[in-house]
Amino acid sequence: MSAVGHELTHDHAHDHHHKETFITKYIFSMDHKMIAKQFLITGIVMGIIGIVMSLLFRMQIAWPEESFKVFSWLLGENFAPGGVMRNDIYLALVTIHGTIMVFFVLTAGLSGTFSNLLIPLQIGARDMASAFMNMLSFWLFFLASVIMLASLFVESGPASAGWTIYPPLSAVEQAIPGSGTGMTLWLISMAIFIAQSLMGSLNYIVTVLNMRTKGMTMTRMPLTVWALFVTAIIGVVSFPVLLSAALLLIFDRSFGTSFFLSDIYLAGEVLHYQGGSPVLFEHLFWFLGHPEVYIVILPAMGITSEVLSANARKPIFGYRAMITSILAIAFLSTIVWGHHMFVSGMNPFLGSVFTFTTLLIAIPSAVKAFNYITTIWKGNLQMNPAMLFSIGFVSTFITGGLTGIILGDSTLDINVHDTYFVVAHFHLVMGISALYGMFAGIYHWFPKMYGRMMNKNLGYIHFWVTAVCAYGVFFPMHFIGLAGLPRRYYTNSAFPMFDDMVDVNVLITMFALIGAAFQLVFLWNFFYSIFYGKKATQNPWRATTLEWTTPVAHIHGNWPGEIPEVHRWPYDYSKPGYEEDFVPQNVPLKEGEKDGGAH
Repeated sequence: MSAVGHELTHDHAHDHHHKETFITKYIFSMDHKMIAKQFLITGIVMGIIGIVMSLLFRMQIAWPEESFKVFSWLLGENFAPGGVMRNDIYLALVTIHGTIMVFFVLTAGLSGTFSNLLIPLQIGARDMASAFMNMLSFWLFFLASVIMLASLFVESGPASAGWTIYPPLSAVEQAIPGSGTGMTLWLISMAIFIAQSLMGSLNYIVTVLNMRTKGMTMTRMPLTVWALFVTAIIGVVSFPVLLSAALLLIFDRSFGTSFFLSDIYLAGEVLHYQGGSPVLFEHLFWFLGHPEVYIVILPAMGITSEVLSANARKPIFGYRAMITSILAIAFLSTIVWGHHMFVSGMNPFLGSVFTFTTLLIAIPSAVKAFNYITTIWKGNLQMNPAMLFSIGFVSTFITGGLTGIILGDSTLDINVHDTYFVVAHFHLVMGISALYGMFAGIYHWFPKMYGRMMNKNLGYIHFWVTAVCAYGVFFPMHFIGLAGLPRRYYTNSAFPMFDDMVDVNVLITMFALIGAAFQLVFLWNFFYSIFYGKKATQNPWRATTLEWTTPVAHIHGNWPGEIPEVHRWPYDYSKPGYEEDFVPQNVPLKEGEKDGGAH
């Protein structure tokens, strides 16, 4: 974008700067920094709801048939008569918990928050390419969240076909109570969510390609921007496929078509469907569902790269290899979806192809893991909460990824498919790792968002209890999964062979309750610090990237006057020949000095 364009945008921003009302500033804001905060706080609220649901069904699985006052208090007498949870509501809680955490917390909390906050600030742009579309994207996300939560208040209950909503459970309204209005609301909510994701992703891509400041070549972009940029591309490629699946499912449910339904008998009655295939839905769902894992994990990887380098006071190791691995992960993520379907009756040869592509993705993932470790090796480590969560991310990403080798192999996967082993794997590698990346990003960029610092000691408590409890919950699940305990059963008391695992489930639930309780430490720290935290300096972490050159007090347009020009890559830490141990990107190169990103 030309300097003239920048100046016009800047003048335009200043014309409107003094006329903002409460509604235009905080509600229908077009400032990317405010929209990032809106995504973050909405994501946090949805996260609280998702975690509470998980605690309810964990209590049910640990103490089946027990009466809990909290069940009838939160779920109502209809869904938990006498404090005992109904079995269909157990399935509904599992379904909505999965949906909320995957789409409304991790996708929006990472991509929605940090793409909005960091892309314009780190590439030197005044705002997003389309500020209006950005605002619309958030409000569609908010609408989708409200509709998803509204399904909890439907008389027949919310969707309960699992977060993967496989037909025929999700397609035949009379199949289970949650297949009625609750399922319809789920589909409407997801259609709106996908629309907002596409709008946001297109905005991020155009902003990165067209609005970089002078000197900001692609090989001078921070790895956070690379990760968010590639995440947006994956979203544009894969989200429309889920939209088509959702629309065809609505047709099957409401208009009598048979895209996903074949010959079905319900309570002895022959239904009129014929010719469709539920496996077709699985293909469409997982063509988004697996790239979705990387839509969630890539932003966390980008955040981790930035935080590790800044707090190790060292340049990131293998900058170009990191970019290549992001691109390789993005490409491979779109050709591995079949590993979710090894037990669907697929041709064994096709299974071997998906096994090969799945195991191949371990290579770029390992490149990232080794590069993280090498970056912090012999660094001058600053152990603040953001750094701890980034190191935690590397730990859970490796431990969770190792079990993926078993699940990615078609012959080994069959033994543990649909057991707690799968739950343990994807919660560690996608859930906990992504949450760690999100927490690292919040602690690191909180001063940029709110102009204040979060309490470091509360951050330490938050990290250590969360880290111990996360492994306490998901590590034992590997073993009960290997022993064959199936997931999504609301009680295992009908199977004597699983009696020995009751105590393990109680232990897991205790860890879950303690870990969830200590998230209140984070919530208190976050919301208290917004108003009463210690005031932040302009560059509290002494980092090199452009966002720390903007003033602490937010202005619409980011920089007063000229946008800084970029002269170097974003990881000049501890560079010989400089007094400080960091050199910001806008500092010109000395005579004869080489740019770290250009060789």
